[in-house]
Amino acid sequence: MDLAHALDGLDDRPWSSLSHAYGSAEDVPDLLRALAGADAEEALSELYGSVLHQGTVYAASAEAVPFLAGIAAAGHRTADVLALLGGMAESEDEYGVAAGEVRAAVTEQLPLLLPLLASPEPEVRRIAAWTVSHTRATGIVLPRLRPRWDEESEAAVRAEVLAGIARLDPPGGAALAATVLEPSSPAQVRLAAVFAGLDADAPWTEALQTTTVSLLPADSLRSDLDHARAEPLTAVVQALLGRGHHAARDAAFTLVDAALRDGRAPVRAEGLWAADRACMLSRSAPRRLVRSLIAAAVDEESALAMASLLGRLGRVAAPAADVLAPLAGRNPHRDDDHADRALAALVLIAPTQAAPLLAAGIGRRPRALDAAAGFRRPQDFAFPYDGELLDAVRDRLARPEDLSGNEPSQLTSLLAGWDAEAAPALPELCAALPRFPGQAARAIASVAADRAPADRARAVAVSALRERAEQGVLLAAKALYDLTGEIAPLLRCLEQELQCGGGQLRDAARTAGALGPRGVALAPVLREALSSPEDEATPALDKDTEVAEALWRVTGKADEAVAVLDSVFSRAGQNPWSRWSVARASRTAALLGPAGRSLAVHLEAALDDPAQAPAAVVALIAVADPDAPDRTALATAALRSAEVDADPAGACDALQALGPGALTGEHLRRLAVLADGDARVVRSGVEDRVIDQDDAFRSRAQALLTAFTDATVR
Repeated sequence: MDLAHALDGLDDRPWSSLSHAYGSAEDVPDLLRALAGADAEEALSELYGSVLHQGTVYAASAEAVPFLAGIAAAGHRTADVLALLGGMAESEDEYGVAAGEVRAAVTEQLPLLLPLLASPEPEVRRIAAWTVSHTRATGIVLPRLRPRWDEESEAAVRAEVLAGIARLDPPGGAALAATVLEPSSPAQVRLAAVFAGLDADAPWTEALQTTTVSLLPADSLRSDLDHARAEPLTAVVQALLGRGHHAARDAAFTLVDAALRDGRAPVRAEGLWAADRACMLSRSAPRRLVRSLIAAAVDEESALAMASLLGRLGRVAAPAADVLAPLAGRNPHRDDDHADRALAALVLIAPTQAAPLLAAGIGRRPRALDAAAGFRRPQDFAFPYDGELLDAVRDRLARPEDLSGNEPSQLTSLLAGWDAEAAPALPELCAALPRFPGQAARAIASVAADRAPADRARAVAVSALRERAEQGVLLAAKALYDLTGEIAPLLRCLEQELQCGGGQLRDAARTAGALGPRGVALAPVLREALSSPEDEATPALDKDTEVAEALWRVTGKADEAVAVLDSVFSRAGQNPWSRWSVARASRTAALLGPAGRSLAVHLEAALDDPAQAPAAVVALIAVADPDAPDRTALATAALRSAEVDADPAGACDALQALGPGALTGEHLRRLAVLADGDARVVRSGVEDRVIDQDDAFRSRAQALLTAFTDATVR
């Protein structure tokens, strides 16, 4: 196609009525004209941001495809435009457009795109093979790729052609792959062959294993078009672990072992990336790989590189403590980021060994202090008490003017975790209260809780809290209430906070609800804090849920809370980002018991969403007529939520509420896979907590499985 005709009909399309990532697509014609002209670079970047925004395609994307194909066929920025088209064909993240519509639009342009497989430019041939194979038009594309495989001599192009054949015809791709594993074949082609075998789920042979090891380091061999395999060894290991059987798992670990024990630093680095991913996917990986990780720590750089992973492994990585300790303990009186990172990992894997090092470097080790304070671990993590560290914390708190950043929160959280053992620090906490009222108040409440009312240090703490509470500091008022039961200052602070309507309103409502009937005087101001019935925003939904629960707890009357929750559910239906708001509202509905029965229709609708289903199951059991819910169906919804990593912890709550009578034999089999399988169920979330959360889920799932199995046997 001639470039002069590539944009024919451009202004005839209804661009202003179409949308892309940034709203109206009325700017697309100008971008396409610029792409076909001298300003192509900036236009290409703009199009990536609008019609293929972070991998998402839109209605405007489909309309842009014919013009993009024409520009590519005309020989203008052909490789770049082909890559954009291939990304659009590859995408399954579609917004505001029918499923598969954008891919179909690219497929319609194959008459223009397929001839580019024979372009004299290797880079155009390479990207063309990738692009046309993503149309999934096997009957049209495969007959053109196979001859290209026979004719192609460029290694990078040949590798992409093989990948395209494997994408369209996995068995055929695997058969071709088996013919190019010998060392004489180009490395890029052999790597593509390894992936072709994996994609076809072909048996993992010794030849594939040997080939993979021989390609290391493989980072330079990867296809820049295959973003999912940006780390080739990691991608191989992930694919093998995904097969779910012992032989493939052992092969994956053997590959990681080989890389970690290699004498070349780049190979060990790739081994570490793969080990990290393996530990996040496989429950057996940490124990299996920890010795190889230790072996790979041959110098400061390598020990530092694996510190984060070792910290996430926790006590399983305790054998690595002696590797980290020399680095963690150096330069205690100077800022040293490397020492800080090593100490942060040591805190998590060998806290007793880390305590004196943290005491010596406190004030200079923010990462390590953050870890000790529990901010990198689940809520039940508590750094063990250490007298030397207590003295160091007291010394820091005694100089509050020197504290900055997160250190006040870190120090006070550490003390709060020690409860009564931190009582000697009460004077310092009280002295810090004026400067850091929120952080210090929480710690004072924890530390002084077990002291006798007549204890002098406790009396001083109570007096300090009372002074701050009278000044309107809510956390001080709450700490005072927790210690003494004095409610008047807390009621005043809560009323003020609820009336202000700031970002802390949800916390204030939660605190008010915890007072129960003692907080009934707050009912009017709680009602005033409710959002407009037209406000569909997620913060408004979550706030109203918290207020509904508080109203029920302080008044003891469910009708008002039911009305508010009914509004929350109805408004959430108009907000596509409200799935977790629905789950929160469901958890509150469960507290109401049969009084919330009218909410059942909303709860039943939530069962189809795996993120919402566990909370909805618990609520339906609580609010519905005992004979109404199909408990077997509810068990299915709960298990599905765990299986897709939507809300595994909530799924356990739901199964426990359902009881063994709701589970069939098939349900028990699925629960056994979740509880005893090697694949982690929790695979997403905050990276530092995934492994711990999965371990916690596994323990709970195993307990449920044992209880349900025993009940079935009886």
